[in-house]
Amino acid sequence: MADPSIDQFFRCLTGSLALLTLAGCLSPPTLNRAVLAYDEAITDAISKQLLINIARAQHHEPIHFTGVSNVAATFDFRISAGATPALTGEHGRTLVPLLGGAVAENPTISITPIEGEEFTKRLLTPFQENKLTLLLRQGVDIDLLLRLMAKELRLQNEGEEVAYRNHPIDRDGYDMFRKVVLHLSAIQDANHLYAEALTFERTWTIPAESVTAEGFTALEQQYLITYQRDQRAYTLRKPVSGRILITNYDPATLPEQERIRLHETADQRPVNDVTFDIRPGHYGGDWPLHGDFRLRSFNAMLNFLGRSVEEETEHHVEKDLRTPAVAENPVKTMDLLVLDKTPADSDLAVKSHGQYYAPRTGVPSITIAK
Repeated sequence: MADPSIDQFFRCLTGSLALLTLAGCLSPPTLNRAVLAYDEAITDAISKQLLINIARAQHHEPIHFTGVSNVAATFDFRISAGATPALTGEHGRTLVPLLGGAVAENPTISITPIEGEEFTKRLLTPFQENKLTLLLRQGVDIDLLLRLMAKELRLQNEGEEVAYRNHPIDRDGYDMFRKVVLHLSAIQDANHLYAEALTFERTWTIPAESVTAEGFTALEQQYLITYQRDQRAYTLRKPVSGRILITNYDPATLPEQERIRLHETADQRPVNDVTFDIRPGHYGGDWPLHGDFRLRSFNAMLNFLGRSVEEETEHHVEKDLRTPAVAENPVKTMDLLVLDKTPADSDLAVKSHGQYYAPRTGVPSITIAK
């Protein structure tokens, strides 16, 4: 008959082995929780920095950002197991398992201020058109997006360009700016707004005798080549993706020469200008519009939000009579709470200049572009 103590011993070994195998199961959940926790902490820190810098802008103080450039965490998983005789009772010879486990984390986080050339590039340089269209393709409302990112509207009126500033203190300019972005928002609500790069084909003709064998091989890598026997020449063709155009029609339906003309006109503008073309015969065409939005820098966006707290408060603007129905028309680009105590119904709040700042509603996602 088997010794009961030996039987208990093997049971203990079996239990210990099972616990040791749990080390592999313990690591992935712990790592998952750690990765999510770091991501949540960094996102929360960025959001709070944004609010603090809006408060700084409100009080005409320079903005300052500190970025987390690197997170490296080392995890040490330790499992211990053993057995010892019971100390009391009739089963004093029975082996009792001794099991233990520990997880140690040693994070290294690199935190660096954004300054110098990086500060100029990421915070002071105006946004380019591709940043705007990237957010539009993610479904962000063009009304709030342009109110946040654009500093002025430029309309073509009988061959002349007229600028309308996106500053509430300039009431006439601000009202026209708001009416135009509301018109685009109504077109977007009806799923008739396009924000696409103008595509067309460039062609060149070169004499065949001027092309060497090595040169021909190099040209093949960049162009579509056709030999014109009657002209003893090569025709080179290359697809081009040009400037971005916001429209109420599909730009691909335009004749190629028209797309080239629109691209060349837009290409004369700065890279932080976004051209729009609203034509009759399409949704929203009762108010034909052609012009450009000039985009701000990230620093200018924060200053706009800071001043809008009390110095240059935004006001309600009614849509133009020619504009179709609009789903939303909020008074403020970002509805910011400024209170003497912590807001009870906000998950995100910071204290600055003796007051608490918290967003009341959702706003377009704004990030410090690299």
